[in-house]
Amino acid sequence: MKEKAGSNSACKKSIMSKKIKLADISTSPKEKITKEEALEASKKLSRELAEIQNKLYAQKKYDVLIILQGMDASGKDSAVKHVFSGVNPAGCRVKSFKAPTEEELAHHFLWRISKECPEKGMIQIFNRSQYEDILVPTVEKLADDKLIKARCEEINCFEAGLVRNNTILMKFYLHISHDKQVEKLQERKTNEYKRWKYQKEDIAAISKHDEFAKVYEDIFDRCSEAAPWKIIPADKKWYKNYAILNEIVQELEKYEIHFPKVDL
Repeated sequence: MKEKAGSNSACKKSIMSKKIKLADISTSPKEKITKEEALEASKKLSRELAEIQNKLYAQKKYDVLIILQGMDASGKDSAVKHVFSGVNPAGCRVKSFKAPTEEELAHHFLWRISKECPEKGMIQIFNRSQYEDILVPTVEKLADDKLIKARCEEINCFEAGLVRNNTILMKFYLHISHDKQVEKLQERKTNEYKRWKYQKEDIAAISKHDEFAKVYEDIFDRCSEAAPWKIIPADKKWYKNYAILNEIVQELEKYEIHFPKVDL
């Protein structure tokens, strides 16, 4: 096994050289796998992730930062619930970033992000992230392109610094169709167990599906230097969760993560 070093920016830039067009990528499963097969494979992957986490926590050489981004109703919450159901809570944290508070707005936009980054041995999950400070200001026309470009450059430097400090960074975009968004919004209105999630603001956000998609495409193009984006088809929840879990395990297996040697 070869241990990865540095950010390998040049390599990753070449991987991302062709601009991603979300309209060209299916929101349905991209491989021939049944729901039953995916659920069975997920059980095995969960056990593998739990074993890697044990070693990660004991070794304290690396930390893991997993960023989940996606349109409203793309399934970020369910991904957190199902993908990480097998890990030890002592070594894993979740942070959901909502609209900035008054205190957060008084600081640099990365202030609230940096203080939530993981320490060595930990897995940190960001449900939304620093990219909200690109998305919302662009779609709502609260910032010009000069400011957005500057923020993208700062994010690239910030993420590169994390990677140099042995953070294993993974960024996922949950790719959901507009039709599926509308369907899930309706479910929130009619299902008593999901009604608490319903907000009138969701209607406005979902109606701007195409505008958000365009901004995401710019983010993929501008902010992929430290870690490439992984586009996860999200119309089928069972496939989305399996695909994320599979990507995480495959990535972590590239690193020399093992129990530390103890001098007895």
